[in-house]
Amino acid sequence: MKKEYSFEELLHKVASYCSISEHCISEVDEKLQKWEVSFADREKIINRMVSEDFINEERYAKAFVKDKFRFNKWGKIKISLALKAKRVDDVVISEALSIIDEGEYEEMLSAILKTKLSSLKYNFEYEKQGKLYRFAQSRGFENNVIECVLRNM
Repeated sequence: MKKEYSFEELLHKVASYCSISEHCISEVDEKLQKWEVSFADREKIINRMVSEDFINEERYAKAFVKDKFRFNKWGKIKISLALKAKRVDDVVISEALSIIDEGEYEEMLSAILKTKLSSLKYNFEYEKQGKLYRFAQSRGFENNVIECVLRNM
């Protein structure tokens, strides 16, 4: 049997949840749904957390972009799709993606492809290029960036 929480207790739990790490509105909403909070209360809690700056979509999107680019080595397409899945606004996504330096972006892709190349098995040059291209696409990099980096390798 689940414990029933008062509105104030829920506010404190959500504030604590948002203080630990950045969260977007959809993540907080999912958490509240798991706790079986009514729609009206979920809306009130989320609005209060936004007004008190516990939830900030722009800040969340920028942190998400930095983490996924630096640690997971994802491209802009994959990052963008992940943020859209979290129901972050398109304008916020494009603004957050703009923090990635283009030079660093291409260097990251080049390093990933060089690492991948050492483990690739291929018979022909075009087969190698195709495998590297598909690998870069699976990481979410744009076609024009992939072509540029492959040309320079």
